Amino acid sequence: MVHDKTAYIVGAYEHPTRKAPDKSVVQLHAECAAGALADAGLTKDDVDGYFCAGEEPGLGPLTMIDCLNLRVRHCDFTDIGGSAPLQHISHAAQAIAAGKCTVALVSLAGRPRSGWVDRQPDVTQPDLMWEMPIRKKIMDIYAMCARRHMHEYGTTSEQLAWIKVAASHHAQHNPFAMLPKVVTVQDVLASPIVSEPLHRLDCCVTSDGGGAILVTRPEIAKSLKRPRVKVIGAGEGFQGQSAGEVDLTGSAARQSGMVAFAEAGVTASDISYASIYDSFTITVLIALEDLGFCQKGQGGRFVADGNLISGVGRLPFNTDGGGLCNNHPATRGGITKVIEAVRQLRGEANPAVQVRDCSLALAHGTGWLMGTRHSSATLIMERE
Repeated sequence: MVHDKTAYIVGAYEHPTRKAPDKSVVQLHAECAAGALADAGLTKDDVDGYFCAGEEPGLGPLTMIDCLNLRVRHCDFTDIGGSAPLQHISHAAQAIAAGKCTVALVSLAGRPRSGWVDRQPDVTQPDLMWEMPIRKKIMDIYAMCARRHMHEYGTTSEQLAWIKVAASHHAQHNPFAMLPKVVTVQDVLASPIVSEPLHRLDCCVTSDGGGAILVTRPEIAKSLKRPRVKVIGAGEGFQGQSAGEVDLTGSAARQSGMVAFAEAGVTASDISYASIYDSFTITVLIALEDLGFCQKGQGGRFVADGNLISGVGRLPFNTDGGGLCNNHPATRGGITKVIEAVRQLRGEANPAVQVRDCSLALAHGTGWLMGTRHSSATLIMERE
């Protein structure tokens, strides 16, 4: 819970690289941190809290604190997958409200595109004992979610394709996007099937890079010469397989969204812009339903016909191109969702996709796999 709504995001930086064979993970973290500090007008000596989770070497935050030469009195390495950076912002806000730190740095970096870290799985892990023999793949799990949603609610591949189409319309204006070409519904459907019913263009990219966020107290935020973005709601959610009662069409966003909206005192209809984790098109559709932007089963109709395109639809989403077109650093795209939401609230998004009078934004992350065990984290931010 964010106590007394005292947390402000004052710095945000997205690393411009999408392939970094000449950089280490630590160097990417350092460059992201430097970028966020420069954006805020602060220095590393102002940082007294540090949060990270991902591909960090050694002992995670201990290694990073040392390598970044930080002097901190609070840190957190909670790892819940791709939603961890959003959870870290929430935890940083809690720590700031409790007086544990005053300026918190949240960073994420990785280089899976240049050199995947091959961590051998622990075959005694409860889930892996049963799932490894069937050679489970990430895309297969999400394909099952998509197929079940189609079966229960009549969702179509054409409707899912509109999510990719919207992302591509935004990515064309991002000079760093990996896939800047605008595509049509027909292009998505004509791309090869990777796991039925998902096509290649229903899947996110894989990139190197990262990003960083700075969170601080109101008096520090007000002393800086940057537009102020206040965190007014934060929620977390967790969903497993319920001893076999697997829910393929629902997600932990039902929990995280409910908490975040209640804390912020707003509803989904109040949101001007949404950053939604988009590992696959079906990830977006299910999250939008569970966050309350539309009724359960109506996600296909909600995303169709350009409804997610800035300047066209009623809910602009992922105006940087998202994971589907822009980047997916360290295979954990949560932090970039917050960065683009901050840009929108500051009025600093690309003019072609900037939402007019953007005052309330939502960022949502999904960690690990919908359809099995996964986490959700939701942030609601406002321009002050």
